[in-house]
Amino acid sequence: MNFVTNEKLTIVGAAGMIGSNMAQTAIMMGLTPNICLYDPYAPGLEGVAEELYHCGFEGVNVTFTSDIKEALTGAKYIVNSGGAARKAGMTREDLLKGNAAIAEEFGKNVKQYCPDVKHIVIIFNPADITGLITLLYSGLKPGQVTTLAGLDSTRLRSELAKHFGVSMDAVENCRTYGGHGEQMAVFASTAKVNGKPLTDIIGTDALTAEQWAEIQQKVTKGGANIIALRGRSSFQSPSYVSIEMIGAAMGGKAFRWPAGTYISNDKYDHIMMAWETSIDKDGCHCAELKGTATEQAALDKSYEHLCALRDEVIAMGVLPPVSEWNKLNPNIK
Repeated sequence: MNFVTNEKLTIVGAAGMIGSNMAQTAIMMGLTPNICLYDPYAPGLEGVAEELYHCGFEGVNVTFTSDIKEALTGAKYIVNSGGAARKAGMTREDLLKGNAAIAEEFGKNVKQYCPDVKHIVIIFNPADITGLITLLYSGLKPGQVTTLAGLDSTRLRSELAKHFGVSMDAVENCRTYGGHGEQMAVFASTAKVNGKPLTDIIGTDALTAEQWAEIQQKVTKGGANIIALRGRSSFQSPSYVSIEMIGAAMGGKAFRWPAGTYISNDKYDHIMMAWETSIDKDGCHCAELKGTATEQAALDKSYEHLCALRDEVIAMGVLPPVSEWNKLNPNIK
């Protein structure tokens, strides 16, 4: 089997449904033969490893450990789903306090055990904030840490395909930006259906303004809908999309969706949020983001919400004031 790289990929939270699916997806994508599974829940972790061995994959060395030092030492790529999962009735933001502390500890462990890591993808919610905390405490450069935001764009494509009764391949360039939460900005101006701009369809009999509003609502509550249907939070879709992201960072196939990344420009600053990006072996690179006045206003509102969450974490004492971030991580300006 040909692999994208031979470098070590560590899956954090591998005993969980997201983590175990990420490990299997990474193997099936041929990313690397060197995969380490980490989780503090040792019996479940061993069970995942046994299942992977039973798959009969060839040329792959899957190891597992509940020792974080062992898991991170030598790791060049990490995907972390190791936070608490969302349950029925909870928002992503309800997970803030506990998962913020987990992100702080993880960032410090990265700095101590694998400061030469090349790229990290953060999955656990609220990912915009846990990713930001990880970035600051790890000491890495902004382009080396990304978060799962593309899942919202795939949900938009899915809803549009269902509405129009077409293959998802007929729906192009769906984009959501800002926060990975119910305050996300759902863009219409980027998308096309069967080659026709979505903005030309909205307001017609094919997609009334009311129907478009309903689709936006379904996208922002996509995760809650999965919980209602399955009795547990999403795991197949975040697993796949996150491994697509780390695969791009490893030098594999280009990542097709927006990524959560650290933003510092003349309008949005000291925040991690979904943006138009490209990801390669040199990291995550921000591209130009354009939208209508209404879409930009929605993005501004999403940014304000993220800033409020960030400030809440600062008030908890998990992060220092923004003015001191450069002392914590010299790569943050």
